[in-house]
Amino acid sequence: MSSRPTFFSSTVGSKILIGLTGLLLFGFLIGHLAGNLSLFVGAEAFNAYAHKLESLGPLLYAVEAGLAGIFLLHIAKTLLNYRRNAAARPSAYAEKKWAGHTSRKTWSSTTMALTGLFILFFVVTHIRTFKFGAWYVDPATGHRDLYRLVDEIYATPLYVGFYVVAMVLIGMHLNHGISSAAQSLGLSNQRYGKNLVLGGRVLAVIIAGGFAVLPLFMFFAN
Repeated sequence: MSSRPTFFSSTVGSKILIGLTGLLLFGFLIGHLAGNLSLFVGAEAFNAYAHKLESLGPLLYAVEAGLAGIFLLHIAKTLLNYRRNAAARPSAYAEKKWAGHTSRKTWSSTTMALTGLFILFFVVTHIRTFKFGAWYVDPATGHRDLYRLVDEIYATPLYVGFYVVAMVLIGMHLNHGISSAAQSLGLSNQRYGKNLVLGGRVLAVIIAGGFAVLPLFMFFAN
């Protein structure tokens, strides 16, 4: 029998999977933000970007299925790891207290499970709202006018507020997740540890802030 399933079900293997899937999802966020920034240019540029994705056809469905699988694996492993740590916490806490260790917990790290569950809710809502939302046709091209739908949704104060709050929580999740993933994959050490934490914080602000600016820009531009 292969040892791989046993390894990835272990604590170390689970952390590696969480870190790897987390970094893959982070890479997706970077690409997604880069494409969505075309909203600043206007309807033509954004619709052209959306049509490029749709023109991928079966390849797009394969990528979406892969992303969904990575996302669900990340959630499942994170929740299992959280439960495992919670079950072991009393003895671990006593050991750390006896050893005189100082806790390195932060607000971002202690709320990872909660922010992760909210992100799951947000992703489902976001996909339902935009991917499966109203289908307008651009008369100039005959393709989907996704910009019109985005413009309509981001004219709603309630959804804009919901979106911005979601980006704050995603930023919190990324703040701890990026440096934690690097550590789990063996990319962190005493020399570069602080720089990774700082770098993760900066990237979290850039990604979450970049996404949060988009609905605000659309809302106040209307």
